[in-house]
Order: sequence, then structure tokens, then C-alpha cells
Amino acid sequence: MDIKKHQRYGKKEAGFTLIELLVVMVILGLLAAIVGPNLFGKVGKGKQSAAKTQIEMIGQALDSYRLDTGKYPSTSEGLNALNASSGAAGWDGPYLKKGVPNDPWGKPYQYQSPGSHGDYDLVSYGADGAPGGDGENKDVNSWE
Repeated sequence: MDIKKHQRYGKKEAGFTLIELLVVMVILGLLAAIVGPNLFGKVGKGKQSAAKTQIEMIGQALDSYRLDTGKYPSTSEGLNALNASSGAAGWDGPYLKKGVPNDPWGKPYQYQSPGSHGDYDLVSYGADGAPGGDGENKDVNSWE
């Protein structure tokens, strides 16, 4: 008898209505609109920090090169002298395990020796790849 009663009245379906789903989607959209820009701003700061760290790492390799050879690589020798001998007496490299990295925006670091601000200048021009700028476009320098 219970079986017939169940069949006659039907079984209530469990689930969400279209309105409930739309309300949840609107709430998620609002949260993404509020939180998203804050997260994207932190990505730029993270890349600036990564560039500073890489410049310090390359600077340590340049110092090791100078200790071994008595000089920093010239501008024409460039940073590749840290991984491949350019014929400098006393070279005991490679000084970087994985080669010279590009900056976090995929561009090569700019190297000059002698530099305008010290024995060498090592610069990343930021996201725009041009001197100057603010925020993510700000230059990251070895002398700052």
C-alpha cells in the first residue's frame, strides 16, 4: 500500500532552481570584481621583487668573477662571460648554475661595465621595457 501511495503523489525532486543559481553566480561575480584587481596588483609587486632578487644573484656571480679574474666582464663580453670563458685569466666558472636569466617580464637584463653608478650597472626596465616608469613599469637597478 505504501508503494501505491508513493507513486500517486510523486517524489519531490531535490535540486536548485534557476533563480538560486543566478543569485549565486551574481554573488561570485561581485566577489571577483572586488578581489580580482587587488590580486593583479600583487602580481606586479611580485615581479619587481623577483627582479631585485635576480639582480642580487647576478651581482654575486659578478663579484665571484671579479675575485677570480681581477676585473668585471666588460660591456662587450656581457653577462655571458659568467657561464662561458671569454679567455680571462683565472676564470673558474660557470658562476651561474642555470645561465643568465631574463628578467621576470622575459627581457634580458641590461649590463654595462664600467657603469655610471659603480663598477657595473645592471638594470631591468620593468614591464614596459623602457627606462623610467611607475608601478610595474618601474626600473629595477643594481645600485638601489
